[in-house]
Amino acid sequence: MEGQDEVSAREQHFHSQVRESTICFLLFAILYIVSYFIITRYKRKSDEQEDEDAIVNRISLFLSTFTLAVSAGAVLLLPFSIISNEILLSFPQNYYIQWLNGSLIHGLWNLASLFSNLCLFVLMPFAFFFLESEGFAGLKKTKVKGENQLEEGYEKGIRARILETLVMLILLALLILGIVWVASALIDNDAASMESLYDLWEFYLPYLYSCISLMGCLLLLLCTPVGLSRMFTVMGQLLVKPTILEDLDEQIYIITLEEEALQRRLNGLHCCVWAFSSCGLSSSVEHNITELEQELDNVKTLKTKLERRKKASAWERNLVYPAVMVLLLIETSISVLLVACNILCLLVDETAMPKGTRGPGIGNASLSAFGFVGAALEIILIFYLMVSSVVGFYSLRFFGNFIPKKDDTTMTKIIGNCVSILVLSSALPVMSRTLGFEIRACCARASHLHLDWTATGGSWLPALDSVAWRLRKTLERSDLTSGHGEVANPGPLR
Repeated sequence: MEGQDEVSAREQHFHSQVRESTICFLLFAILYIVSYFIITRYKRKSDEQEDEDAIVNRISLFLSTFTLAVSAGAVLLLPFSIISNEILLSFPQNYYIQWLNGSLIHGLWNLASLFSNLCLFVLMPFAFFFLESEGFAGLKKTKVKGENQLEEGYEKGIRARILETLVMLILLALLILGIVWVASALIDNDAASMESLYDLWEFYLPYLYSCISLMGCLLLLLCTPVGLSRMFTVMGQLLVKPTILEDLDEQIYIITLEEEALQRRLNGLHCCVWAFSSCGLSSSVEHNITELEQELDNVKTLKTKLERRKKASAWERNLVYPAVMVLLLIETSISVLLVACNILCLLVDETAMPKGTRGPGIGNASLSAFGFVGAALEIILIFYLMVSSVVGFYSLRFFGNFIPKKDDTTMTKIIGNCVSILVLSSALPVMSRTLGFEIRACCARASHLHLDWTATGGSWLPALDSVAWRLRKTLERSDLTSGHGEVANPGPLR
C-alpha cells in the first residue's frame, strides 16, 4: 500500500508539472504572437540588405519580441495573481479551476524573475551588441573570389560578429556580478547573506530581480507623476471634445480656405523650380517647398480633426469625454489617497512595515478588505498606473526620441523600448506595495522589499510629485483661460 501511495503521489506530481508547463507555454505563446505583431507594426521596413545583415536583424527581432512578451507577462502577472486568489476563495471546491493553484502562481513568478533577468542582462545586450558589431579585424578579413579576378576585402561574418558579441557580454556579466556583490556587501554584510548568493534559484535571481525593481522604481518616480498629468491631455486628443460656444462649420470653412491658399502657393513654386534652378536659387526654393508641404500637412490634419468632431454623435461629444475625464480624475485621486493612507499607516503602525514575510498563500485569504470588488479596484489602479508610467516615460524630454513610429522605427530604438518597458514592468510589485496593496500571498519573492526608508520614501515621493504636477498644470490652464476667453482661430490666411 505504501508503494502504491508513493507511486500515486509521484504520478500526481508529474501530471501537475506537465499541466503547469503546458499552461505556461500556452500563455507565453499568446503573448509572443501579440508582441510580434506589435513590433512588426512599428519596425522600419528595411530595403534590400545583405544576407548577413538580414539574419542579424531577424535574430534581434526575435529577441526583442521575446523581451516584450516577458514584459507583458510581468505586467499581467500581478493582476492575474490577484484575480486567481479571489476566484479560489469564491469557488474552493470547483473541479474546473483546480489547475489554478499556488504552485502555478509561484512558478509563474519564478519564471518572470528568471526571464526578466535573462532578457535584461543577456538577450537585450546580445541583441544590441550583435546589431552594432562588425567582427574583430583578424577574423572578418576573407578572400572573395570572382569570376575573372581575385579581390581581397572585408566581409562581416556571422561568426566574427558572434564572437565579438560574446566577448562584450562576458565583460558586461563581470561588471554586473561585481556590482551585485558590492551592493550585497554594503546592504547586508554577513556570512549568511554572502553564502546565499551562491543559491541561484532561491536567492540570487530574486535578489537581482529586486535590483531591477529598484531601477524601475526610480524610473517610475520620474514617469508616473508626469504620466498622471499627461493622461488628461492624451485622452483629450483621442476623444471628441464637446462643442461649447464653437462654430465648427466656420472653422472648417476657414481651414479649407487656408488649405487652398497653401496649395496654390505650392503649385506656383513647383512650376517655377526650373526657372530658379538656372539662377542658382534652387536650394532656397526647395527649402520653401518643404516648409509649405509640412504646413499643408498640419492644416490637413487639423481639418481632419474638425471634420471628425463634426461627424461625431451628440452622446459621444457630450457624454463620453466628460465621463472619461471624471473617471481619470477619480482614479488619480484614489491613487494619491491610497498613498497618503499608506504613509499614515507606515508612520503610526510599525507592524505595517513590509518585513518580507510570506503571506497566507493563494486561496487562503482575500487580498482586499472589500473582497472581489476591492480586488477589481486594485487591478484597475495597477493597469492605470502602468499606462500612466508608460505615457510619462515617452513624455519626458530625455526619452522623447524613443517614441515608436509606425513602419519607421529602427531596431536600436525597438531594443531600447523593450528594455524600458521591461524595467517599468518589474517595478509593478513595488509600486503596488507603495499603494498599500497586500501582495505577499501572490508574490512569493518579496523578501528584498523590507527597507523602511524605501517603503516610506517610495510612498511620499509619488504622492508629492503627483499633487505638484496636478497643481502646476491647473494653474497654467487657469492662466491660459483667463488670458484667452475664447478658442483661438486656426490662423491667418496666407
